[in-house]
Amino acid sequence: MAPDPFGTRVLRERVLRAWAESPARFREDANTEEDHALGGYRDRVVIELAQNAADAALRAAAPGRLRLALDSAAAVLTAANTGAPLDAAGVEALSTLRASAKRDEAGAVGRFGVGFAAVVAVTSEPSIASRTGGVAWSQERARELAGGLAGVADELARREGRVPLLRLPFEAEPPPEIPDGFDTVVRLPLRPGAAESVRRQLEQVDAALMLALPALETVEIDVDGGVRVLSAERRQAGLVVVDGRAWQTVEAHGATPGELLEDRPVEERSRASWQVRWALPEDGLPDGTPAVVHAPTPSDERLDLPALLIASFPLAPDRRHVAPGPLTDFLVERAAEAYVDLLKARPAEPRLLDLVPGPVGAGELDARLRRAVRERLPEAALLPVPDDPDGRRMRGLDAMALDAPAPFLDLLAGRAGEEAVVGGLLPPGWSARSPALAALGVRRVELADVVDELAAVDRGPRWWHRVYEALAEASRDALGALPVPLAGEAGRLVRGPRGLLVADGVDPAGLDALGLRFVHPGAVHPLLLRLGAVEAGPRAVLADPAVRAAVEDSFDADDPGAVAEAVLGLVAAARIDPGEEPWLAELALPGDDGDLYPTGELLLPDSPLRTVMAADAPFGVVAPETLERWGAETLTAAGVLDGFALARAEDVNLSGLLDEAETLDLDDEDRWADDVLERIGPQELPPHVPEFQAVRDLELVDDWPAALRLLAAPPWRAAIVEPAHVALYTGHRAVVPSYTAWWLSRRPILDGRRPGEFRLGGNETLAGLYDLAPSGFDEQLLLALGVRTSLADLLDEPGGAQELLDRMGDPGRTVSRVQLGGLWTALADADVTVEPPESVRAVVDGDVEVVDAADALVLDGPDVLPLLAGQPLVIAAQGRDARLAELLDLPLAGDEVPGAVETAGEKRPVPDAVRAVLPDAPETYLAHERLIVDGQDVAWWTRDGEVHASGTGGLARALAWSCGDWAARLLAEAVLRDPDALPVLLAEDDLER
Repeated sequence: MAPDPFGTRVLRERVLRAWAESPARFREDANTEEDHALGGYRDRVVIELAQNAADAALRAAAPGRLRLALDSAAAVLTAANTGAPLDAAGVEALSTLRASAKRDEAGAVGRFGVGFAAVVAVTSEPSIASRTGGVAWSQERARELAGGLAGVADELARREGRVPLLRLPFEAEPPPEIPDGFDTVVRLPLRPGAAESVRRQLEQVDAALMLALPALETVEIDVDGGVRVLSAERRQAGLVVVDGRAWQTVEAHGATPGELLEDRPVEERSRASWQVRWALPEDGLPDGTPAVVHAPTPSDERLDLPALLIASFPLAPDRRHVAPGPLTDFLVERAAEAYVDLLKARPAEPRLLDLVPGPVGAGELDARLRRAVRERLPEAALLPVPDDPDGRRMRGLDAMALDAPAPFLDLLAGRAGEEAVVGGLLPPGWSARSPALAALGVRRVELADVVDELAAVDRGPRWWHRVYEALAEASRDALGALPVPLAGEAGRLVRGPRGLLVADGVDPAGLDALGLRFVHPGAVHPLLLRLGAVEAGPRAVLADPAVRAAVEDSFDADDPGAVAEAVLGLVAAARIDPGEEPWLAELALPGDDGDLYPTGELLLPDSPLRTVMAADAPFGVVAPETLERWGAETLTAAGVLDGFALARAEDVNLSGLLDEAETLDLDDEDRWADDVLERIGPQELPPHVPEFQAVRDLELVDDWPAALRLLAAPPWRAAIVEPAHVALYTGHRAVVPSYTAWWLSRRPILDGRRPGEFRLGGNETLAGLYDLAPSGFDEQLLLALGVRTSLADLLDEPGGAQELLDRMGDPGRTVSRVQLGGLWTALADADVTVEPPESVRAVVDGDVEVVDAADALVLDGPDVLPLLAGQPLVIAAQGRDARLAELLDLPLAGDEVPGAVETAGEKRPVPDAVRAVLPDAPETYLAHERLIVDGQDVAWWTRDGEVHASGTGGLARALAWSCGDWAARLLAEAVLRDPDALPVLLAEDDLER
């Protein structure tokens, strides 16, 4: 009998006997092997071969080497390794499912004796050889032996000849050749199509395998002659170098408490130790690293943490996922602790934040690991202590992050050679907005809050200048409360630069009386100007609210003269124009009578206003010494009057003027605003005047001829002739009369009468109703004042139609017959409403008279004229009668006569010649020898729906009126009298048209 060092014959006989005694055992073994080969260990042949090699090296206590070679042409995969050779216990383990020979070996990776089942997925003839001998398995030989067993043949047929390959080992004859330098070789002739799967697995072998199997120092991979080598060098402090890339590893291990193993299989309970290892290279996980838990070789358990986890997690029966239970819970906590240790082993640099896990996991285990890690992070000393020479670290709970420019962070933390202002502040580069910092427990503070707290810092002006320089690029929104040291007040800080002054050619010393606030010269920086500080040139200082407040309170000041001296000095230096700063008119200045007056109530000695104002006007004359000290130019710029004062303003709210929410101190300003709002109509948003100007104190004028001569000249003329532009919510602008023009138009300023009572020459439509405007004023000024220009403009003006109607009913006015018809027609055509008049100007038997409105009728057709002898008639152009009757509330003439036709007529055809003139004429008409209506002889009548006519002239008029072409009546009459003259008559009519 041939030698059998591994007892394969005994193993086969035992298995065959068991199958023969119980065919169900055959079925069970077949199903189990198939489950492992096609389930938990599919695509795992390379990993399992490496795992066995690592265990062999561990048993031999020698550096492990593995060579994996794929010969695609021969369809063979071989795996040669160093370490303990194959023995009988090993062969038995390989041939019995879940009966590992390594169960008592500390540190062994293989645990259940099923990993070798992965070869079944790629081969039907695996074999192993060591120096001690060889063993082989054969699908064909196993099938022959199983087929001879009673009760197994049927099951074998059902399985199409597939048997549990690894259950029947054979002595390898001859055994595979072992390469030099190796102790064991596994030879796997590959099934058709399996080579591609093996190639893919070999390509996926990377550093993760070397880290998961520390017993291996070298793995050589040969794919059809192309060789690559993975090597691992394990150094101190957990540093592992794989193919030149350094991996930082952190490991924890220990004995497994017995109570954690109570729900685990017996084979696991004898290996009561646990281990977790994290690995991470300096530059992060390489691309393609499987994002899975290694237990210790890759599982299907997703893990998206940015490091490689190798841990002795218990696996479920599918060998792909971690089994739930107390042991897994325990290892999750240990893995979290080790991960925090991994973070501590990394440099305290901002990229450490990339390793802080987020809250969302790729699966249940990943999520649990993340939660466990994040629970520990706030108490972990991971962050750098500011400016600590020993490199100590602080907890996230003790740290503070600020999103601010780096120079500012250095200044606060004392890294710029100053004493620290804020403790625990993270250095530049640590993003304050990073969610990872929040997970570390770091308190994030806003720049605005830190800036606000700086008001409690006691530093000199130069230090503040450095602060401003450091914050030069920061967002303005966060710097509104930035403290600023003031000049002249030792140590005083104010919050916020807005409104502070930066001296620029101005001596602050001379402005003490105005209460101005200047920035200390040592702290001045361009940032302050960007934040609202103002370069204090004369104009800027003058615009400061403190100056305005000083002017408003100048009458109550301790020294009004000092306030006046400071303000007038600024006015002189700023060289402003009169009225440019209207609030200066409140400055207290002495008059020639020794009393104090507001500047706006003081006149220059030679001001023309002294002669045009009323005697009781509240004006004084400026003191001679003040005039001599400052000169007329400076005083008028400050508000002293040489002529009329001008009021100027921006964005004047018309609604505010109307309800007195704001004021310009102008006479009747609310009435002007009301008039403007009525002109422009309802608006969704309050309209305003972007640029407003007006002449003041007009209500105090006594001599209007002289005053108008002044107002007709610059600069006051512009306030009259230039209209106001009202900004509407739609983005458009409405043009309305200026306040000054509006005010003047309502006062008796022209020969003691309102401007609206006059008209310009050359417009005869309004002759007799309005007098010619006085001479001496140009047309543009008169137009602005409201002097009438045309009938159309009058009717467009609010109230213009009523005024026209009132003047037409005034017996003292004269209106011609031709003029009257045009006026009535224009009123009927206008879109206006009026109060019905008490008297109207009408035509009575051809004459124009003013009559009582109750006696007048609106003429609605010429056919009734013979019936209205002595009747006052209001006559407009054809087609306006109904509109005019409605407007004036007067009856139509046709409605006031019975209109009874009292004679019979003969129906006759309308002559064809007339149709050339009146193509819409009816076919027939009623001819009367004598036409009597309401007892009166008339020439024609059409009001009963028929055309009645007596005579040629009557027929022509009846036809023309019924066709709506009254102007053609004379031409029609001429054609009726002489039809042969039609061509000549039409030609003459063409010339007239």
